[in-house]
Amino acid sequence: MKRGIGGCAALAAVGALLFVPQAASAATADETTDIQVIGINDFHGRIEANPGNGVAGAASLVGAVRQFESENPNTLFVSAGDNIGASTFTSFIQQDEPTMESLALGGLDVGVVGNHEFDQGYADLTDRVQPFYQQFSAEEGYGQDLTLGANVYMAGTQDPALSEYAIREVDGVRVGFIGTITADTRTLVSPAGISEIEFGDQVEAANRVAAEIADQVDVTVLLTHSGAEVSGDDAATCDEIANEQTEFGALVRDASPEIDAILSGHTHQAYPCTIQDRPILQTGSYGANMSLLDIAVDTATKELVSVNASLVPLVDEEAEELLFPAAEDIQAVVDAAVAFAAVQGNEPVGQISADILRGGEVPGDDRGVESPMNNLVADVYLWSTTEYAKYGGEPADLALMNAGGLRDDLLYASSEVGEGDGVVTYAEAAAVQPFANTLTTSELTGADIEQILEEQWQPGEDRPKLQLGISEGFTYEYIDEAEPGEHVQSMTLNGEALDPAATYTVTTNSFVSAGGDGFTGFNNGPARDSGLIDLEATVDYFAAHDVVDPAPLGRAAVYEEAEPTPDPTPSEEPTPAPSEEPTAAPSEEPTAAPSEEPTAAPSEEPTAAPSEDPTAAPSAGPTEAPLAPTGGDVTWGLGFGAAALMAAGIVLAARTRSRKA
Repeated sequence: MKRGIGGCAALAAVGALLFVPQAASAATADETTDIQVIGINDFHGRIEANPGNGVAGAASLVGAVRQFESENPNTLFVSAGDNIGASTFTSFIQQDEPTMESLALGGLDVGVVGNHEFDQGYADLTDRVQPFYQQFSAEEGYGQDLTLGANVYMAGTQDPALSEYAIREVDGVRVGFIGTITADTRTLVSPAGISEIEFGDQVEAANRVAAEIADQVDVTVLLTHSGAEVSGDDAATCDEIANEQTEFGALVRDASPEIDAILSGHTHQAYPCTIQDRPILQTGSYGANMSLLDIAVDTATKELVSVNASLVPLVDEEAEELLFPAAEDIQAVVDAAVAFAAVQGNEPVGQISADILRGGEVPGDDRGVESPMNNLVADVYLWSTTEYAKYGGEPADLALMNAGGLRDDLLYASSEVGEGDGVVTYAEAAAVQPFANTLTTSELTGADIEQILEEQWQPGEDRPKLQLGISEGFTYEYIDEAEPGEHVQSMTLNGEALDPAATYTVTTNSFVSAGGDGFTGFNNGPARDSGLIDLEATVDYFAAHDVVDPAPLGRAAVYEEAEPTPDPTPSEEPTPAPSEEPTAAPSEEPTAAPSEEPTAAPSEEPTAAPSEDPTAAPSAGPTEAPLAPTGGDVTWGLGFGAAALMAAGIVLAARTRSRKA
């Protein structure tokens, strides 16, 4: 009986609302639970503030989060990956523990794993990184919740290798976070470190988990360590992202409607977009901005009412100012890390003659172009496996360096140790190559090397071209807009063409030689580990050179097809054939008109001057030397010569007309 009364009352209430739609809308708007989700991506251990370069630092970042939280306690702090790895020396020298401590103390709630969380391998992630995070929280599984990965599986299975999602309840609203990572990760970290796991399709994983948790959550947010290659907040940028023929483009278009917002990372771009009525954001990198989702949920029904998205700048680069105050407890962590790193990193290691920069209008933004830094590091690699006293193997022929392994520039005027322009410190050298890779050598054929160069073009990936740095003495020509396998037009080593069948010794780092960044051509020849650490070799290279110059560009050159030599333009009246041409051309205006009917035409090639009587046959030849001609002889001779020439001209003209006809 009570059930019936309740049902009638509910129907009556619905009927009443049909008659007052405006009142119903107002009531809904007044009865929402408002939640903030603050996001970062690609922090990369930038714990020290450097506002002039767009780096807020850990203390100011956490200060901003806490200020927003003070205004709305219903705040969650999340990450789209790459919190650690490719870090500055201050964090790198302690294996990024200062960064992890800062974020954990700062209240990071949930995060997806980024490719750089695998820099030291899957075992390092599970055995060191996750437990380190866990010590800062009493909540069970906290370390796993900061390294989600729904499309990361144990090799050869569909068994999850990481936690797929995390759910946080805020003021009665359950918010689910799904984590996915670019499948490119298989080529972005050392294959040896991830041999136990594999990376599946993001769309499949995201949609599968969204369906699985649909009845457990009220709002679903996808955290993906994958992103677009364009930056900006205008409609054109968002249209580009919506139509990208990439893994991320497919995720944007095909993610389940149950996913209410997507926070992305990996490509270091900044875009606040709404695509298919769903917010799609990325903050850039290094803590220049943070993303903000303002979520309104109907308090009674728990239905999502709205999601508004924006980017919040944390620095004013022009004024070189931080926009939020530093959190004191986090600043203490940073200060301790700086003091520790100063002892190790502030030693000068060398001198440079000018800025040595990575590729792009903003150095480091474009990994698809040749750069002085990339070529210089290739030179360092070649030196390390030819002249370096610590190297004991066979000398290498050439070296290659991946642009993604370079994480900073060397600036002539940095002078961080105060000893004058051009000084390079240990910390500055370490910031260029922060991964502690070892140098390897591989025996590869000319055909293998061509394959590796062809693998620079990776259409459909987040970065469609990854330009390799190449060492001095090696050059190649290429065409960007060519069919796969047809980009490279020529290769030379020390001025001689590479032989496709000959074998060459090629140096690179352990990441690339294992097939990293998609350069699988290195798998054609086993890599020998030299035992040399890239940073140590670089420091010793600086010690061996009084001054280091930026490496020149042009080792990789755009192919220009030689223009064919044009055929000579024929004259309007072709010159007579040599056999028909007399030894002297007739004058254009003869001194005397020829007779209408000359008595005889001279032979085409007379062997002797004609006799006074042109009808007479010439003599067989003189038997003695002729007498010197008298004046009369000369006159008669000139007359007969002119007549002969005019006659020859008439014959020649007739033959020419005959040929033209």
